[in-house]
Amino acid sequence: MRHFFLTVPVLASCLTVALLAAPQPDAVETKVLPLVVIKAARLVDPVTGRVLANQAVVIEGDRVKAVVAAADLTKIVPAGASARVIDLGAATLLPGLIDCHTHVTGQPENFYEDLFRRSPIDEAVTAHLYARRTVEAGFTTIRNVGAGNYIDFALKRAIDTGKIAGPRMLASGPALGATGGHTDLSGMSPYIRFEGDIGGVADGVDAIRKKIRENIKYGADVIKFMATAGVLSEEESVGAPQYSFEEMKAVVDEAAMWSRKVAAHAHGAEGIKRAIRAGVASVEHASFIDDEGIALAKEHGTWLVMDIYNDDYIMAEYARLGYPQKILDKEKLVGRTQRENFAKAVKAGAKIAYGTDSGVYPHGWNGKQFFHMVKWGMTPMQAIQSATVNAADLLGWADKVGRLAPGHYADLIAVRGDPLADVTVLEHVAFVMKGGRVVKNSLTTEPSDRID
Repeated sequence: MRHFFLTVPVLASCLTVALLAAPQPDAVETKVLPLVVIKAARLVDPVTGRVLANQAVVIEGDRVKAVVAAADLTKIVPAGASARVIDLGAATLLPGLIDCHTHVTGQPENFYEDLFRRSPIDEAVTAHLYARRTVEAGFTTIRNVGAGNYIDFALKRAIDTGKIAGPRMLASGPALGATGGHTDLSGMSPYIRFEGDIGGVADGVDAIRKKIRENIKYGADVIKFMATAGVLSEEESVGAPQYSFEEMKAVVDEAAMWSRKVAAHAHGAEGIKRAIRAGVASVEHASFIDDEGIALAKEHGTWLVMDIYNDDYIMAEYARLGYPQKILDKEKLVGRTQRENFAKAVKAGAKIAYGTDSGVYPHGWNGKQFFHMVKWGMTPMQAIQSATVNAADLLGWADKVGRLAPGHYADLIAVRGDPLADVTVLEHVAFVMKGGRVVKNSLTTEPSDRID
């Protein structure tokens, strides 16, 4: 996604208004018992690829203490111990889901109004709504790869301090890109100026290094750059390279110096291969990846994050949202080809992590991609693994999220039914816990710990 704003002298006010508009934390101060026990008929273990029957997850504070058979619960929680028990009955438990490619600070309403009539304040005061929808959809962790004006940094801080409900975030801030490229505003009069917009346009090695340092200064956990052209901009091509190899290598080297991973937006085959050779952690979209690119990704251990749901939404809704025909024509070139190449990458055994480009479609619909991943070659378990253990590995958080294991965050979800028999049940998550607090519960009458 791309957002451009006319002025940003009011950025401080923008962030203040966002937090004032957000729900305040009085309701957070609920008494939490020392132990919480979650019981359910089934538990999906993405580490082993098995489904375990009649399990209990024991939680202490914000972490998992143990995962045991319900029959053995007294070995961990002695009879008479103070514990809050939430019995989810016939439901299926899974680790909290992870979306590695989001734009949680906004979503499109009207192409030209989004560009010219909305300021960062408009984005900031609604971002908390999208964060809540995301976590209530079962995505307890996200990687946000592209947001102007550092709004995602402010959103992350508000979530981390308990002021608003939302997923754990790794945030990139403004994505880097070339002048005239996918992160720039193209096709307008050269006399139009966007004063004060904090974007990511940077050309040449020195400017790129400086922009990365600025992003990290203000809170970037990950660096995102545009290796190629894209779809949802008025720049003419879809996949042409927009950074040289030297520039891409500078992105990776500078980020590594600051212990940050790099995500490369790349549709075209040549840009994908340049980015992989430069050492990026992940290639986003990868629409026109060829056999050589897939082989390179396997050789370098590069993750592919292919957003194969949102073509449906773009083709169904973006004309109504006022997007120019040239953009819709570009999407027609991408959708089917990307899905076919996803199938090739799966068959070849490439590393694939779950990422949806949420914000291109309405937030909270993140689970709709599971169906397409299974349709185009994954088993339901592989699709679940892509959004749990695989995604956690990509983020560098394998010791924190993506599995239900002692010491990991108590992030878990529950669904009615069996996601291995019907993966679409993951579109309708009924129970969400993040860090030991119940965010959503439509399975029992157990009171939640929601921030309201």
